[in-house]
Amino acid sequence: MKWIVLWGLCAVTAAALAGVFASSKNRDVSSWMAWSFLFPPLIVWLMLMPKNRGLPPKPRPLDDFDNQRGGEVL
Repeated sequence: MKWIVLWGLCAVTAAALAGVFASSKNRDVSSWMAWSFLFPPLIVWLMLMPKNRGLPPKPRPLDDFDNQRGGEVL
């Protein structure tokens, strides 16, 4: 039972750290937080990655409804 609690604390901590590191390295924050929550050791890989130069990543729409403006699908 202790291992489950320990793994849960590590997963939540890794997800929070991934959000901080991903935003500072100009990466997609939500995907890095999700993957680091599922696999906490991925935070080490994120820390070793270089900073992404250029524009920040554009959030992807969830479905076609997010692409609609005034009833038209873009």
